[in-house]
Amino acid sequence: MDVKEIQNLIKFVAKSGASEVKLEMDDIKITIKTGSDSDTTIVHQVPATQMPQQVMAAAPTLEVPAAPAATPAATPVEAAAEDSKYITIKSPIIGTFYRKPSPDKPLFVEVGQTIAEGDVLCIIEAMKLFNEIESEVSGKVVKILVDDSSPVEFDQPLFLVDPS
Repeated sequence: MDVKEIQNLIKFVAKSGASEVKLEMDDIKITIKTGSDSDTTIVHQVPATQMPQQVMAAAPTLEVPAAPAATPAATPVEAAAEDSKYITIKSPIIGTFYRKPSPDKPLFVEVGQTIAEGDVLCIIEAMKLFNEIESEVSGKVVKILVDDSSPVEFDQPLFLVDPS
């Protein structure tokens, strides 16, 4: 597991509101703790294999600033009025957002593309199950709000569609 994956995990845990998450894989054990009285997230990355106690005590600790608590951002009135004419397609489940069916295949949809009701827009992977997310509206994709391979939450906006 590389540093970018650990940082993404930290961001996901901070957004979820969990106070502590433990993750154990074949060769790595990670514990992420967040606290309301602390502004940092502490990640302990320790090899899970049996090691002498002196080496375990000297395991590296990575301190990363925690993502700020989710607060409603003040948006300009013009942007809110402009976005109000669009339909927002939201995530029906928690998981990982993918724009392609596989790495060697083309994207499901791109900005500017016209979609019809029932077209597959993306895949959200949850617990090794790949769920195709279909459009419930017809229109033109105006904006894709999530990066490929990013974690998404329930009811998180994914796409803006112009129905006209």
